Amino acid sequence: MFVLGLMGSPRRQGNTDLLLAAFLDGAQAKGAEVLKVDVAFEHIASCQECRFCEEQGFCRQQDDAMREMNYLLRRADVVVLATPIFFYGPSAQLKALIDRSQALWARRHIMKLTDPKAAFRRGFLLAVGATKGKELFTGTSLIARYFFDAVGARYEGFLGFRQMEEPGAITRHPTALADAGKKGAELIGDLSARRRALFLCRENAGRSQMAEAFLQHYAGDKFDAQSVGDQPAPEINPLAIEAMAEQGIDLAFRRPRGMDQIADGGRSFDLVVQMGCEQSCPLTLAERVENWELEDPAGKPLEFMRTIRDEIERRVKALIAAEAGH
Repeated sequence: MFVLGLMGSPRRQGNTDLLLAAFLDGAQAKGAEVLKVDVAFEHIASCQECRFCEEQGFCRQQDDAMREMNYLLRRADVVVLATPIFFYGPSAQLKALIDRSQALWARRHIMKLTDPKAAFRRGFLLAVGATKGKELFTGTSLIARYFFDAVGARYEGFLGFRQMEEPGAITRHPTALADAGKKGAELIGDLSARRRALFLCRENAGRSQMAEAFLQHYAGDKFDAQSVGDQPAPEINPLAIEAMAEQGIDLAFRRPRGMDQIADGGRSFDLVVQMGCEQSCPLTLAERVENWELEDPAGKPLEFMRTIRDEIERRVKALIAAEAGH
């Protein structure tokens, strides 16, 4: 369970930063893994409006921090935007990130590919402004709504605080930090009650990635699914991405992860599934362990990858049905 905080202010430890910290503290207290990204210091280039992403599904600009942002956005269960209000809109640095999310929008709405987490991912806005204008947050809230649609998250609303001009003003507000912490905990809410499943294979580049994606796609509201490998590859097998795309499921921007990157929040897994690599995959703390004995598709042709994909989908559906019967 991963919460991504996008801090849009160029002022560290300012009112926006403090408000976001309170939100993330509330989420972390509920067992979430949290990460704050200082967007203003990530050097994200502005959108060139070249329409390359609408044709290819990726941004033409591949030399900046947006690649990392896409990876984090796809990992997140909850995304929170935090920004000061500049001329009734978000900061320029945050707006650059929002504009560059067009590639994710294109994959979803033009290429008709489904991000497995889109059905249950949540988005929230935190905003502070110096004035007391009635419509102070209207424009930014609308921008946030469409950004969350682009990245595959349900917009859950916002907290906005007016007349926060002086440094530290947010700490003197009677409820602001408490409200943010409470909202962080609330948005984790039922997500923290999901059963935890971990898929293990050697490289985390094919079988385990597909199993994780299928479980998220079909039952992400009931399972917190993760996948890792003990010898993670540099990237996901392109044929696994292609085979899943044939089923309408998008693995783009995901990455292989190692055992040391398991986010356990101090909790054991309800289920660990080894994909047929018991000699190399060490066990982690789990209530139940299964071995699916699936042949490694690495180095095999697309047709073989399709066979493994279909078998994994069948087993994931059977797992969901079995768990529902308990």
